[in-house]
Amino acid sequence: MSTETLTILVFSHRPEVREAIITAVGRRPAADLGRVRYVEAATIAEVLGVVDAGGVDLAILDGEAQPTGGMGLSRQLKNELADCPPIVVAVRRADDRWLATWSQADAVIVHPLDPLAAAETVAEVLRSHRSPALRG
Repeated sequence: MSTETLTILVFSHRPEVREAIITAVGRRPAADLGRVRYVEAATIAEVLGVVDAGGVDLAILDGEAQPTGGMGLSRQLKNELADCPPIVVAVRRADDRWLATWSQADAVIVHPLDPLAAAETVAEVLRSHRSPALRG
């Protein structure tokens, strides 16, 4: 069991969507991972500021955010940042998974969020992007 604290950035212009994501993933998505500290962002400027400051272990972006959706933002971050954190995109329809592939997201979660599936997806992405020194 890890004691490290992981930082997850959650982006949506709608507070209820951010809350749903945080509730679904939980404070500890898996027993082998550390507790999670969430940083919420309601605007693209906030996302860019938090990511530029560093220390984000994972970003979860709302694919339906307005005026700019999480898929476009994911693609921008992946193409512009040399050290981009892994990204999970939340979509409304399972059929939108192909758009998340275009966005270069590392994974997708689908609304309505299933807490078991959301936590498992986030845990898998966090595990696959851990530094080798932290892998157990």
